Amino acid sequence: DSSDDIEDVSLFDADDDVSRRSKKSKIRHPVASFFHLFFRISAIIVYLLCELLTSSFIACMVTIILLLSCDFWAVKNVTGRLMVGLRWWNQVDDDGRSHWVFEARKVSAQGGKTSSEAESRIFWLGLITCPMIWVIFAFSALFSFKVKWLAVVVMGVVLQGANLYGYIRCKVGSRKNLTSMATNYLGKQFLRQVRPQGLGIPG
Repeated sequence: DSSDDIEDVSLFDADDDVSRRSKKSKIRHPVASFFHLFFRISAIIVYLLCELLTSSFIACMVTIILLLSCDFWAVKNVTGRLMVGLRWWNQVDDDGRSHWVFEARKVSAQGGKTSSEAESRIFWLGLITCPMIWVIFAFSALFSFKVKWLAVVVMGVVLQGANLYGYIRCKVGSRKNLTSMATNYLGKQFLRQVRPQGLGIPG
């Protein structure tokens, strides 16, 4: 039986020179930015217009699933790394144990940003908005009794939702990091409440 272990590692130091030259508003990877949105938006458009374009449900289903699969691969392996310096994957070690690995590129020594703000906005906007649209499609297909479309819609929710979950984990870190962040936050709040009382004590 394989058990899931989660580990956080830093992204390999490739493209460090490119990261140092990054600018806040410039799109440094226009091709990656284009394909980050192209496949997922195309899948949504085909889903909305397929009944107008063709009467073949099989052709529409295959086209949408191909677009979703291309989107999943591109976002998981290419655009996340180039646009925001994040990447995630699953690997199995020699003992058969499954490890979920979440990578984040190291911040440069000068404290510069690893990605431009424009690319970051494009990446997260597409990553968050499109799965929400597929969830809406899922409820719509369910309530309108379009059972044949449920499999396609569920595929969209699963594939794009998986990328969303993976990159959120890359962004916020492991459960240990989340616990330490919560502990630090509560500690700071406690100190803020205690400090004014200490300052108010007469000498």
